Amino acid sequence: MAFCTPAIAEPAADATEATSDGSDILVTGSRIKRANLDTPAPIAIVTAEDFQARGAVNIEQVLNALPQAVSGLTAFSNNPGGGVATLDLRGLGPQRTLVLVNDRRYMFYDVNQQVDLNTIPQFLIQGAEVVTGGASAIYGSDAIAGVVNFRLRDIDGVEVGGQSQVTERGYGARKEAHVALGLKASDSDSHFTVYGEYYKRNPAFQGDRSITYYAQQDNATKTGFVNGGSASVTQGRFSTSAALGAGTNYTGLGAIFASPGISRPYTTADAYNYAPVNYMMVPQERWLGGAYGQYEISPLAKAYTEISFTSSRTDTLLAATPVSGTFSINIGNNARYLSAADVAQLRQIAARQGTAAQDTVSLSVARRVSEVGARSNHDDRNAYRVLGGVKGNLSDHWSYDAYYSYARTKNSQVQDGDVSKSAFAAALLSGSINIFGPNTITPEGVKAISIQAQNQDISVLQVASASATGRLFNFNWGADDVSIAFGTEYRSTHSQYIPDSAVASGDALGLGVGKPTKGGYNVKEAFAELRVPLVANRPGVYRLELTGAGRYSHYSLEAVRGTWTFGGGVEYSPFRQITLRGQYSRAVRAPSVAELYGGQYANSPTVADPCALASAATNATIKAVCIATGVPAADVGNSALQPNVQVKALAGGNPDLQEERSNSYTFGAVLRPVRRLNITADYYHIKVNHVVAPAAGGTANILNLCYNVIQNASNAVCQLIHRNPSSGIIDGSTNGDVTYSVTETTANLGQLVTSGADISLDYSIPLDFGLFSTSSQLSFTGSANYTDKFNTTPIAGLNSIIECAGKFGVRCGEPQPKLKTNARLAYRDGPITTSLGWRRLGVVHDDDPATTFTVERIKAYNLFDFSLVAKVGGMTWSAGINNLFDKKPPIIGSNQAEDNTYPSTYDVLGRDFFVSASIKF
Repeated sequence: MAFCTPAIAEPAADATEATSDGSDILVTGSRIKRANLDTPAPIAIVTAEDFQARGAVNIEQVLNALPQAVSGLTAFSNNPGGGVATLDLRGLGPQRTLVLVNDRRYMFYDVNQQVDLNTIPQFLIQGAEVVTGGASAIYGSDAIAGVVNFRLRDIDGVEVGGQSQVTERGYGARKEAHVALGLKASDSDSHFTVYGEYYKRNPAFQGDRSITYYAQQDNATKTGFVNGGSASVTQGRFSTSAALGAGTNYTGLGAIFASPGISRPYTTADAYNYAPVNYMMVPQERWLGGAYGQYEISPLAKAYTEISFTSSRTDTLLAATPVSGTFSINIGNNARYLSAADVAQLRQIAARQGTAAQDTVSLSVARRVSEVGARSNHDDRNAYRVLGGVKGNLSDHWSYDAYYSYARTKNSQVQDGDVSKSAFAAALLSGSINIFGPNTITPEGVKAISIQAQNQDISVLQVASASATGRLFNFNWGADDVSIAFGTEYRSTHSQYIPDSAVASGDALGLGVGKPTKGGYNVKEAFAELRVPLVANRPGVYRLELTGAGRYSHYSLEAVRGTWTFGGGVEYSPFRQITLRGQYSRAVRAPSVAELYGGQYANSPTVADPCALASAATNATIKAVCIATGVPAADVGNSALQPNVQVKALAGGNPDLQEERSNSYTFGAVLRPVRRLNITADYYHIKVNHVVAPAAGGTANILNLCYNVIQNASNAVCQLIHRNPSSGIIDGSTNGDVTYSVTETTANLGQLVTSGADISLDYSIPLDFGLFSTSSQLSFTGSANYTDKFNTTPIAGLNSIIECAGKFGVRCGEPQPKLKTNARLAYRDGPITTSLGWRRLGVVHDDDPATTFTVERIKAYNLFDFSLVAKVGGMTWSAGINNLFDKKPPIIGSNQAEDNTYPSTYDVLGRDFFVSASIKF
């Protein structure tokens, strides 16, 4: 159950009333103002009190706890990350959730065209309304999973406040301070607010907690964990095929130089523990500033504006660069670093390779260059948005609204701790660096192979919109007037990613390849919406209402061009205490600039090679496919075939992409059986076709489809896999040059289907006693989501459905429990409010039935939070404890998830304290 309240008014004699003065309001999911909050679509409302109860400065802390959401990027996203926070409704992806501020599109942060929730001033949020299900007919592209609309409150006077938050163990301290000044005219509808906020978050390292200090890996019997890590080690590991290296240390898993210059066979116990130096929670420093308001020019016109600016500094940190690939080593030039026995072994291998005359040997190298230092990304992101518009009433029943907005985001990124591939290769030939042992590279050698990469991305969004709304006529059957809204909108988006030459060429080994991305498009739209109240206050019909909406969009994209979206809904109340409702909608999402024009870049997904599993050796069909795709017959089923859990994949854009198309429907009921009790229950079903995604659903699924489903090496999916021609390892090595292991560029091949039910409840009980007043109130709010189905079909029409409801793992990603609940019990006694929150994630199972892991099941996870809020005069004090009982996250193997767990889903900080204060005058 949830902190959010259902989409109905605060408990009152008649819960359909939303305003005491009878004025109309605008509800998310519609452009038509109405006198109540009832809509055909279920809406969850998050209030300012919900943020206060969690001590939440960052918006994702509360919204990601909604049962309807799956964690997107958060403060715990270190690889990838960048200090941004995204919202992922229904688990359909942040790119399919439209974010609005004050009913209008907000600025996005990069070429993926997603909104960073950190750019919205949380302390000014009056409430957030979350509508799940397609809403493109109302708002246009991107509203496939739903819409979240943040409404900012107007300030009257001066408000100053701040907050401090720290974990029980002392790491990850967070501090925030804000100020806002507001003016309201007493004789008109003019008001203006200006604000500023500063926020700083210190890092938490994986090494700060024992549960994340080591990269845990399954033991041989899959009954527990061992301290594992990466096969790219600081001592250096070197290998060649069994045939070429017979009689040397360099066969199998290879030779390791645990002592400088002296090799021995590598064992899995030698793996490098990369975990401690990685960030568990990334540091950030952020400044927000802006202003918004309106000025009443005349009874017919009000000019309004919104101005916002954000500047943030964020670091991400990974262990030192692992140099891996096939390199040519000049034996004579490097002989001074090696023992006589190793020189002899290398010359033996060179003779078998036919390179003895050149005194060179070609080896697979895996060397962690710890001497260069950790890999770090320093992101400096600046964004601003300027909006101006005019609105007003043309008559008692007709109004208009027109505005233009311009938003621009620029991110400058500096990458330290990287290594030049070309410089490293040259150094091995010349012998200018010693990589045969731990800490053997001199400061001069570090300088010779190190590079600092600098990249930029710039995004611009322009929106021009004009609309009118008003009343048409009345059926004279006791209901409100028939109302209409119509208008037109123009949007233009343009983004570019500008990597430096080292990153673009692939010469930067540590942080991946990034190809230049540049492009944009525009769309012209016309839309209309109709609200038809038919009957009210008649026998057997307390209220009957229909709604409908349609939108035509014309894109400048050749593959998209014209699209239609539409929707309709119905609400029927036989009597006041019950409302039956339902809606159907057709929605679209145009591809992002990154999906269309993204330059090809390197990715490092965590996967399991089916050919390295012992079962592959005994399954004749799988073994045959493994051999046909390049695995030596003798190595099928050998775990050494996959020395690392990550492989190199090639991703990128496709300018011929079409739009995604979805069909969704909901139906349910709103129940008000007694005063102050409100219950909603809704079933939802969303189907997305022509899904834009990496080919065949990404690297993990490409491997699964090829070897376990299609089982035909000549199939196009299997052709996306590139193996080393000599060893069969998925590293695509050819002619001494490491290419990409798997190709996963974007395509319109997939399908997404999700369905389930939402239930919400709120109830309050007035009490005739209190410690600080003569009366008090006990209230409960909660909601739950049951996900019946979440299916991904990487290639529509192919029987390769990935079922993720109730699953977690490499194929499904973040855990998606079938049942999620979130609730809060509050006691309000005069100026004091005490509340206890409960968040529960249901059981989830590993998503790979073909592989046995130590952790096949994560049991239900419960967190409790406590808060106390006191309001005295113009002062508001709050304090609380999140994760009251210091619940640990579930621990799983690093080959299933990073950080030994899912830090954006389960709590990795432990018991966390906060205190805040604000004053108004």
